[in-house]
Amino acid sequence: MNKKFLTLIEEEKYTEARKSIIDLPAVDIAKLFEEVPQPKLVVVFRLLPKDLSSDVFTHMSSELQRQVIEAITDKEVVAIMSNLFMDDAIDFIEEMPANVVKRVLKNTSEDTRTLINQFLNYPTDSAGSIMTIEYIDLKKHMTVGQALDYIKANGYDKETINTCYVLNSSRVLEGVVSLRQLVLSDDEEILEDIINLEVDSVKTHDDQEEVATTFKKYDYYVMPVVDNENRLVGIITVDDIIDVIDKEATEDIHKMAALQPTEKPYLKTNIWHLAKNRIPWLLILMVSAALTGGIIKRYETALQSVILLAAFIPMLMDTGGNAGSQSSTLIIRGLALGEIEPKHFLKVIWKELGVSIIVGIILSAVNFLKIYLIDKAGVLVAITVSFTLVLTVTLSKVIGGILPLLAKRFKMDPAIMAGPLITTIVDAISLVVYFATATWLLKL
Repeated sequence: MNKKFLTLIEEEKYTEARKSIIDLPAVDIAKLFEEVPQPKLVVVFRLLPKDLSSDVFTHMSSELQRQVIEAITDKEVVAIMSNLFMDDAIDFIEEMPANVVKRVLKNTSEDTRTLINQFLNYPTDSAGSIMTIEYIDLKKHMTVGQALDYIKANGYDKETINTCYVLNSSRVLEGVVSLRQLVLSDDEEILEDIINLEVDSVKTHDDQEEVATTFKKYDYYVMPVVDNENRLVGIITVDDIIDVIDKEATEDIHKMAALQPTEKPYLKTNIWHLAKNRIPWLLILMVSAALTGGIIKRYETALQSVILLAAFIPMLMDTGGNAGSQSSTLIIRGLALGEIEPKHFLKVIWKELGVSIIVGIILSAVNFLKIYLIDKAGVLVAITVSFTLVLTVTLSKVIGGILPLLAKRFKMDPAIMAGPLITTIVDAISLVVYFATATWLLKL
């Protein structure tokens, strides 16, 4: 399909190209548009029906959206914006440069501009920033028949009609009723008699990551957003939560690899931007690694006395770093899923101690046999390295488990306590333990 569509575009057979994609899902059409040459992008976009073009626009990358907005007329901008759900419109505006935002706002109604400005005032990672205002609200004195008629008249442009919210005259959220419940009830029943009064909601300033955790925990597909007076101001749907989960996971992966988080796709990010995101942490880790060199220099006499000791430094440092990374990865993931909390500090220490002792003894036993039987290094050297390995693995796993919890406790992102940072800390500890043990056992 991809090749056929692009061939038709290249041959300027636009009508046939339109027919080849018109029945595809909007997200697939948007993906196809990524391959269309820029000069022909707007031509192809204009071929789409009005409603479909807005859906496709929603799924385009921010770069393609910018190209389209800059190339189309003001009338076409109005048509696109009028068909976007409010949350999609906000996402689009947040990604655009100032000149594009100015043009878009100029071509929207005063009421829409007021709403957009209100949404943009919410903190970036808050529930208010990802909610939409397209929902069905009902009154508790309505009959089921009146409610269904209202939904038929007003539900077409709503984000969802499966869940309807019952409000009083002050827009305070009083209950919720599902479309299923309405359809299965008698037309003459009063909503007050069938609504669910137990409604879970989130506040506009709640962190979106916590909202995502709530969605996952209770299997919600939609959730109301209220202000401090419990007035309904919007809803969050599961498609927005999936975007949040994807964004947060990407951000954590970047931090765990000692990278500055970025939302741009890798292939569309220039090399200077990529380099800028990598340099800060690399500089920090490089400078901190100087500590390792200082430790080795301090024990230079011990190394000169038993040169063979130097051969085992990489193994000890690598094993310690890997052990610490394993623990930190599990704890960070547990924190992200809500399975672990800072209050579980002692439980984590106890569990990691148990694991590290088992792992350390097994690794040390294998290592002792290798050094003594294969490397022919002597019993004392084998004992020194093996004993150090047990202590290194134990300390590494405990530290790897504790640091993410401490980060969470002090309102920091636990992901920064992963991989490279843990490895740097553990490297220094491994060397201190190694040389202290060698000095003691080998009388250096």
